[in-house]
Amino acid sequence: MENREIHSVVVVGSGNVAESIAIAVGECPALELRQVVARNAERAAQVAQLAGTAWCGDLSEAARADLYIIAVSDRAVGEVATALRRAEGSVVVHTAGSVERGVLGEEQTGVLYPFQTFTAGRRVDFSAVPLFVEGVDEATTAAIERVAKALSRRVYRASSAQRREVHLTGVLACNFVNALYAMAADRLEECACLPFDVLRPLIAQTARKATEADHPRRVQTGPAVRGDFSVAERHEAMLRTEREKEIYKLLTEYIWETSKRI
Repeated sequence: MENREIHSVVVVGSGNVAESIAIAVGECPALELRQVVARNAERAAQVAQLAGTAWCGDLSEAARADLYIIAVSDRAVGEVATALRRAEGSVVVHTAGSVERGVLGEEQTGVLYPFQTFTAGRRVDFSAVPLFVEGVDEATTAAIERVAKALSRRVYRASSAQRREVHLTGVLACNFVNALYAMAADRLEECACLPFDVLRPLIAQTARKATEADHPRRVQTGPAVRGDFSVAERHEAMLRTEREKEIYKLLTEYIWETSKRI
């Protein structure tokens, strides 16, 4: 495996992550995307068409390649890896944030984890996506790292433990925040009879300030950071469910307590 170069790639999966990775590999001059393999034949064909490559619906009939990228749900990684036919001497990686590298075994295996939110049909600038790599040994890690650097300008080596921490921060900064956007949009529509469009400039400006600051806490605003608890109490009383009230209360307390660190 010493100094081995990876040129040919098979992407395994047909979800949002698989689609984005397949397109990125297909457009990379240093790599050859040979195939998309997925049990969902209809989606496999769609992803393959987007990426300009062939497709296959049977894991046992995967094409020969230097690298197999398994981009499936966390719970399916091990099962898919077992069923996948891979070329002798090839490297196989998964793309999951919270799955141990070891689930793939100990023979030229690793991780290529893209730290981004992906949506079917929505293209991203993959060259700006942070990629976290890990391999079973130094030679395998180096080979995966070279592939990552061909795809993105932001590449980091990270252990499974580090990657779990990164994944957790993604849930906090992306999934939870988007859920709050949804909660706000529902409230605006149901209680004020106003469209989500009202919130768009606020969301965009908040994200812009957070990404431009040296730390998001430095641009925190609102009643909680000011210690205006009378407003916070009125807001909490306006919420309809105990779950919403608890979310509001906990976040208010968190903002107030952490604002003292500035």
